[in-house]
Amino acid sequence: MQLSTDKRRLMPVLALGFVAGLAPGLTAGSASAADGTARPASAPTARPDGLAPYVQQKLTWKRCAPDKPAAFRCATLKVPLDYRAPEGKRIDVAISRMETSVPGKRRGVLTFNPGGPGDPGLDLPLDVGQKLPRAVRDQYDMVGFDTRGVGRSTPVRCGLTAAEQHYPRATRTTGDAAANEAWARTFAAKCRAAAGDRLPHMTTRNTARDMNLLRAVLGEKKLNYFGVSYGTALGAVYMQLFPHRADRFVLDSAVDPKRMWRGTFQSWASESEPAFERWAKWTAERDGTYHLGTSPAAVTRTVWKLVARADATPIATADGKLDGAGVREALRPAFFSVRQGAEAVVQLKRAAKGHGTLHLPATAQPDDNATASQHAVFCADAAWPRDPKTYHRDAFRDGARYPLYGDFASTIIPCAFLPRGTEPVTEVDNRNKALIVQNEWDAATPLTVGRGMHRALKGSRMVTVDEGEGHGVVFGEVTNSCAANVAMGYLATGTLPPRDVTCHATPDRSPAQTAPRPFTGR
Repeated sequence: MQLSTDKRRLMPVLALGFVAGLAPGLTAGSASAADGTARPASAPTARPDGLAPYVQQKLTWKRCAPDKPAAFRCATLKVPLDYRAPEGKRIDVAISRMETSVPGKRRGVLTFNPGGPGDPGLDLPLDVGQKLPRAVRDQYDMVGFDTRGVGRSTPVRCGLTAAEQHYPRATRTTGDAAANEAWARTFAAKCRAAAGDRLPHMTTRNTARDMNLLRAVLGEKKLNYFGVSYGTALGAVYMQLFPHRADRFVLDSAVDPKRMWRGTFQSWASESEPAFERWAKWTAERDGTYHLGTSPAAVTRTVWKLVARADATPIATADGKLDGAGVREALRPAFFSVRQGAEAVVQLKRAAKGHGTLHLPATAQPDDNATASQHAVFCADAAWPRDPKTYHRDAFRDGARYPLYGDFASTIIPCAFLPRGTEPVTEVDNRNKALIVQNEWDAATPLTVGRGMHRALKGSRMVTVDEGEGHGVVFGEVTNSCAANVAMGYLATGTLPPRDVTCHATPDRSPAQTAPRPFTGR
């Protein structure tokens, strides 16, 4: 789903994950101040005095950890909690760096973001940077960081229990609606008590400002960037606020800036329906293997019978029991990868009959930092409805319209009761150059929302993997060599394709059968 190997099931901006409103005076052609606030193009370029101490700070680089390579160095960047009042409270942003071993070829820094929001990115120069081809790796110092509120960057925590961290939640009955509202209120109350003063400042806009401050402190004129999932939203906001500081930007599995964030979640419901239909057809053609039905209609009936069976008698798994809603939640992302979907339904049928033990990804961690920081971003970034009745109405409507996931996608979340961000949302609409890479069948950032990013970034080119499956293209579970070569070629040369590119994938190819050819620079 993201660049990290974390197996938690989170809602990306999806992450999972998973909004318009132009900042006053800021247009695609205007300049911006060092803190990302708007200024007329004719205004002087001197940075605000309040940021001078931050820009002038000296970083102390140390070995990141005894079990990490000595060349992998970490430091702490001080940033203002509120860029409108930089003289106020400061917070930490943990950063890391792996310098290129070929100084003569160095052209700058390449910064990574793994997605989420809420996923740490400090180790990415090691985990991902070293997987890049030499033609790219030799040119850049690899830079990672935990975004504000995440990991080692003054983390946001709310003291949530494992049960309270689980979301989204189905809304099938009025009892579900009441229970979900009570959950959302409890979640919000805990977060207000634990971190209420910081929540309104946990915006993508402020994280983009942190990135720009990092660039300035490192002494770089421009920033190069590779972001996945939520990281594409962060990259797009950075390009909007600091258009003259953005160099080579690769956005992998993109979100639609105009649908952040409730619209992104709701796209999971609408786009799951065609994915389910495609899966049913594929599976019916392989009834000799999976025995789930000889026609798409028969396969579909098998799934809904399994949902009804789980509602009558929840299905035991190694991590608890699944009712019908739990089955729908578990299967939705699997249906975007047809082979995984078929195997998941077979396993669920066996578990329902008491044969075998089904293991599911954990939905929460003992430390609630990922869940808390994720909601902090979702809630501060967008103007969520405040009336619980809006969510209840939408959940029932969309549950009928999109039976597989509609009620989940439109149900209430704690943003109904958490504080909004301190500034208007950044509208992304510019002509900066960027490369967007997107799988056709992506459960977290469906193709429709990736195309929304392409429309917002009018100077971008888009690489679409026809029949490509999974979340994450370049470093996904199944790497597409065609798309990876275009992305790595752009990072190496700075040259975008003259037009949008379509690559092709074999949908029933397993990861073990895929041997992508790495970009070599030739």
